[in-house]
Amino acid sequence: QVQLVESGGGLVQAGGSLRLSCAASGRTFSTYAVGWFRQAPGKEREFVAAISWGGGTTRYEDSVKGRFTISRDNAKNTVYLQINNLKPEDTAVYSCARGLQGRIVGPAVTDYNYWGQGTQVTVSS
Repeated sequence: QVQLVESGGGLVQAGGSLRLSCAASGRTFSTYAVGWFRQAPGKEREFVAAISWGGGTTRYEDSVKGRFTISRDNAKNTVYLQINNLKPEDTAVYSCARGLQGRIVGPAVTDYNYWGQGTQVTVSS
């Protein structure tokens, strides 16, 4: 069974930075793409970023390009999301998910089959 555990969220002021981590169990985690999603209160879950199994390919939702960076350390079974210049509209629960394949996968939630519980990010203005 694959388990994903997010950490690194918190309360920060606008303009600040956070690095979220997604730690996974399972020996095959490194062979799958991973994505980050977020869900704000009263809104649908939104794709944020994804990374291929080897880290060579990434994709981002347009509104976060230039501020968010996804990366991975397969030796540690961990994927990261660096968030800079945080804005109040970034406030949400951020979750990571394992893709259905190793190549980069898209923004659809159906491209992923294992999900973490999420970590709360709150940005004050």
